[in-house]
Amino acid sequence: MKGVVLGGTSSGVGKTVATLAVLRALAEAGRDPQPAKAGPDFIDPSHHERVAGRPSRTLDCWLEGREGLRRNYYRGDGDICVVEGVMGLYDGDGSSTAMVAEALDLPVVLVVDAAAGMESVAATALGFREYAERVGRDVEVAGVLAQRAHGGRHAEGVREALPDDLAYFGRIGPDPALEVPERHLGLERGDERPLSDEALSAAAEHVRAERLLATAREPPRPDPDSRPGERATGERIAIARDGAFSFRYPATVERLRARADVRTFSPVAGDDLPDCDGVYLPGGYPELYAQDLAVSPALATLRERASEGLPVFGECGGLMALAESLTTTDGDSYEMAGVLPADVEMRERYQALDHVELRARERTLTASAGDRLRGHEFHYSAADPATDARFAFDVERGEGIDGDRDGLTEYRTLGTYCHVHAESGAFDTFIDHL
Repeated sequence: MKGVVLGGTSSGVGKTVATLAVLRALAEAGRDPQPAKAGPDFIDPSHHERVAGRPSRTLDCWLEGREGLRRNYYRGDGDICVVEGVMGLYDGDGSSTAMVAEALDLPVVLVVDAAAGMESVAATALGFREYAERVGRDVEVAGVLAQRAHGGRHAEGVREALPDDLAYFGRIGPDPALEVPERHLGLERGDERPLSDEALSAAAEHVRAERLLATAREPPRPDPDSRPGERATGERIAIARDGAFSFRYPATVERLRARADVRTFSPVAGDDLPDCDGVYLPGGYPELYAQDLAVSPALATLRERASEGLPVFGECGGLMALAESLTTTDGDSYEMAGVLPADVEMRERYQALDHVELRARERTLTASAGDRLRGHEFHYSAADPATDARFAFDVERGEGIDGDRDGLTEYRTLGTYCHVHAESGAFDTFIDHL
């Protein structure tokens, strides 16, 4: 499957809208696009999935490594992959968009805000192309997609200013209907505030789909010897799935399905915990559903089953739901599952945002003693653990729960602020420890 990367000049330049317009343009040109997202984000991929009709692949060098990244790319379907970048093209020391493009040997289409420029758009693109050599990145900036550009003289001025070896891939016109509302943790999800089909189709009319197709390349295949085995165990894994627990990487669910019998449930909707041998509580927005969670039979059953030794793994939002209580920014406090000895409080400003690395102090649900896990953290909550709380991990990079430690543990329950990808091996260890 060939692909292209849409890299931005900075955060906020309109990469997500540009990606959705490109996906729509390719579909209307008779192609079958596969979306992907550089970096660890969960929210932008929800918009991709809504437009493309299939899950967006997560591509992150820090979380997956080069071979894992290539494996994840080739698990996608379709006939062309559109990879949305993260931040600006070169931003990020853990896994920048440029690092992802280099690992996959994919050309970069630079998304440039052209609202107040024409020739300056070309100058910006030239600078981004030349900067690759300066920082030693083997990245090809193939051309420009002009964001917030009007038609007529404006678009023509951008196109004419570009040198012959930088292609013009079209424009996204300014349109209030193409603005996705934001809240803490980023944009609102695609299932909450999708862009209108009419606005996307109108934007797609000015995207040069055939030129994108002609520019796309096929990445190197992963080393077949590096692919981990997928031995099915017959164990039953319950995964929480609703607005409170919506941050799941597709590869994680795929891996769990390959190894176990997956059963989903919605604590927010009032589902009880299904019969299972282990539980995975992904991240999400438990603070938006705290009142529903407080009366959910699933949390009461989790409290009982966890005390009996049922393995439970909660990531970020999952950690919050497993805590004693959750207090919102309005000051309202709600009782949670009470499995882990901590109280959690929402803050107005984010408390952590980075790639992280953890080192296991001892054998735990997702790692053996001494193992290192790479992941990602992004949260607005702060956990206040009990003075005698036990932690599974020392933090080598990142913030964790208290700056030095992550992974609250009680019984056979583990709660972390760190999100891990299936390529880390954490979920295989979880299955093998059941």
